[in-house]
Amino acid sequence: MKVLKIDHLGIAVHSIEEAKKLFQDTLGLKFEGSETVAEQKVTTAFFPVGDSEVELLESTAPDGPIAKYLEKRGEGIQHIAFRVENIEEALAELKEKGIRLIDEKPRLGAGGAKIAFLHPKSTHGVLIEISERED
Repeated sequence: MKVLKIDHLGIAVHSIEEAKKLFQDTLGLKFEGSETVAEQKVTTAFFPVGDSEVELLESTAPDGPIAKYLEKRGEGIQHIAFRVENIEEALAELKEKGIRLIDEKPRLGAGGAKIAFLHPKSTHGVLIEISERED
């Protein structure tokens, strides 16, 4: 498996519009737009930072994974995403190495990326996303 870079940091927020004030207005990051991923019950907003991005995550439903995260932990970093060269090979290798996978097969994420999540119980309490996308 070849990890290419940190793709993005996912930050769970109650309101993208409120959080945008910090990332865009205060820190001066460029807002790249938002996208709703209905399957995951989430709206995302991306702010590029060098070769990586900050992704804000706002739940679109009270039973969505981000809503549950916010209920348990409040706002903050929800996951770290690593860009990999080949997600299918990465998942096979990780499974072979005993890592518990949330996603056995990649699914479609924001921006057309192929994504999969690793279970935090196998990754020292950190929700890790691996992603593959065309640049």
